[in-house]
Amino acid sequence: MEISCLQSVFFFLIPLFIFIFWYQNPAKKPTPGELQAYPLLGNLPQLLKNRHRFLEWTAEALIKNPTHTIVFQSLGQVSGIQTANPLNIEHVLKTNFKNYPKGERHIEMLEDFFGHGIFNSDGERWKLQRKAASFEFNTRSLRNFVVDTVQHEVVQRLLPLLKKASKKNETLDFQDVLERFAFDNICQVAFNEDPACLTEEGFGNTISSRFMKTFGEAQNLVVERFLDALDITWRIKKLLNIGSERRLKESISIINDYTTNIIRSRKERPLDHFSDLLSRFTSNKDNTEEYLRDVVVSFLTAGRETTSSALTWFFWLLSARPDVEKKILDEVRSIRALNQKASETFSFDELREMHYLHAAISESMRLYPPVALDTLSCKEDDTMPDGTLVHKGWFVTYHAYALGRLEDVWGKDCNNYKPERWLENGIFQPENPFKYPVFHAGPRMCLGKEMAYIQMKSIAACVLEKFEFNVVGKDKTPEYILSLTLRMKGGLPIQVRERKRES
Repeated sequence: MEISCLQSVFFFLIPLFIFIFWYQNPAKKPTPGELQAYPLLGNLPQLLKNRHRFLEWTAEALIKNPTHTIVFQSLGQVSGIQTANPLNIEHVLKTNFKNYPKGERHIEMLEDFFGHGIFNSDGERWKLQRKAASFEFNTRSLRNFVVDTVQHEVVQRLLPLLKKASKKNETLDFQDVLERFAFDNICQVAFNEDPACLTEEGFGNTISSRFMKTFGEAQNLVVERFLDALDITWRIKKLLNIGSERRLKESISIINDYTTNIIRSRKERPLDHFSDLLSRFTSNKDNTEEYLRDVVVSFLTAGRETTSSALTWFFWLLSARPDVEKKILDEVRSIRALNQKASETFSFDELREMHYLHAAISESMRLYPPVALDTLSCKEDDTMPDGTLVHKGWFVTYHAYALGRLEDVWGKDCNNYKPERWLENGIFQPENPFKYPVFHAGPRMCLGKEMAYIQMKSIAACVLEKFEFNVVGKDKTPEYILSLTLRMKGGLPIQVRERKRES
């Protein structure tokens, strides 16, 4: 049945592909920064040609375009825009926020996985979740719980793992290590369950390890829908239950079973002494099991790959910049000496004093933002600050990856890794969030920003203080995988050596 359906679809598409590749006569020659459009097909031939390098392809066009905005045509009709213009981004995310919801198309494409959680909802539903989550994220008890959780994972798992690899002269995939760290951490913060994926047993075929792998696969599969040349492709596969849609359905079933068991177990226990997010949301008896499942999946997504993606690219950039590494080490050692610190980790206040490390991580995310693209929908006809007309129903995507590479925004050295651009007299100075939308901006600004920096700075400070890194093949720019986050294709292979203790 599956083979015959695929054959039917294949033979139906043959004439289309012949037309695309043998009748490529552009409607008009594009000006610099415009995407090439063809009669009837619009940008479809170029999209198919550049699908494997979609991020660079669109970034190149945005950088060349004087307004840093490009228009997409689908089957001869304009369907949306991408922009890296800070004024446009501010207009969409703040000034005219109500006119740019996630939109029905976006919500439908992610609904199987996210349900109607905070990252996949609009209007009153989003407002209620945002208000509840904002209250919880601003409590001191949650912040302390996050710090304690990170410190435990660093001391009990990450440092011993690296020490063992150092003694055995092993090569580690540090991206995998960081993802396991982040997954352990967010599971404990989200619902006070420790999957122990970073332990020796966790690298095996445990239930938690399989859940982590399944969760990642589901994320990648649901994003594939956005990269399909035609919307109807994934819908047909879902209807016929074949290919990637069949695998996605199976993955989501495993995720739902896992999270539902945790939710039901939590409801049966007293909640007074729990500090995790699920317990806080479960205390509200009006929250349904489905709602709590969406909450859990949303926070797992936010915490699993964003920090690990950011740190993977950070350590790769650092491997070619011993001068930056030395400045980070000097700062870490200075703070340890100043506070006469004896433990292996750092407190929240001590981490806040690490301005250069904060700048070095922020600069890494400027060049390699964990969420490289974010898409919204236009509710009513509008005009962007750069003069671009946007019609009702069009998609609007802001391109954080391209924005970090614009000379007229970041200067002629925009492609250079330069933490100093964030410092003034040694003190970190945050940028305009619409110039640096790494944590989103406006009313949808990321609530976990502080939590993310706590985790990233704790890992970087503790690891760099104790170990020297050698990235295998560091001279070659890694390829990426564009999923919900910007992951490194093939991982980040490293070798570590214990750093000699200074007198």
